[in-house]
Amino acid sequence: MTIGLLVLASIAIITLDYRGHAHGVISGVKRGAHDAFSPLQRGVDAIARPVGSFLSGAVHGGDLEAQNAKLRRENGALQRQILINQSTRNSLRALQRLDKLPWVGATPTVTAQVTALGPSDFAATVDLDKGSTSGVAVGMPVVGGAGLVGQVTLVWSSGCTVRLVTDVNSSVGVRFGRQGNLALVQGSGLGRNLAANLIAPGTTLHKGEVFTTSGLQHAQYPPDIPVASVTSFSSTPSATQETVWARPLADLAVLQYVDVLQWQPSP
Repeated sequence: MTIGLLVLASIAIITLDYRGHAHGVISGVKRGAHDAFSPLQRGVDAIARPVGSFLSGAVHGGDLEAQNAKLRRENGALQRQILINQSTRNSLRALQRLDKLPWVGATPTVTAQVTALGPSDFAATVDLDKGSTSGVAVGMPVVGGAGLVGQVTLVWSSGCTVRLVTDVNSSVGVRFGRQGNLALVQGSGLGRNLAANLIAPGTTLHKGEVFTTSGLQHAQYPPDIPVASVTSFSSTPSATQETVWARPLADLAVLQYVDVLQWQPSP
């Protein structure tokens, strides 16, 4: 009976609404019902939506994880390819610079790749992948795209060890200035500036001035190879020489390829 009464009441209300007799009253009831039940509906949605998302994630979680793993692999592959491309471009530029060294002249060279760095900050050395079978011998100078790198101190059939100009046992006779002043540049350790000694107080100097190998008789290096540029200088009234520091022109921290000059000092 209750259901029947409710059905009849619904039909009556619909009929009245359709004919427009009670449209205002019914619209008001609808607005009241909507205002009353909207907060409840929003609350139910707020509870049901996370539950639905959780259930959906639980069902499709395996697929999402697989997709994420695939994206991570693809991203890693792209990053590796970018690094490889950058390294290839850097290597090509380094080799191109070695082909255009004005101070090499007609001296034969052996192009070599750096394979290892020395283990000590003070024993600044690198190993190369060319040795006696390629014509490399102890005492030969080694240069990079910007200047002097060092000198070969140990050789075996397939490789050699080079003492860098920053090594504490390294000393290079250099020239500088318009007058061709002489000095001795000595290493202070890997990553440190070079000390330029035997420069008389009052000698004209300026920052950025370039020291080149002197090439004097019995010198360890041929002439005119750029070695370092002046970074600072000072003196005191009682000093017997200027205190001068210089930065190696060759970027020794990122060496990739170098040229070994097949040159030996005159006896």
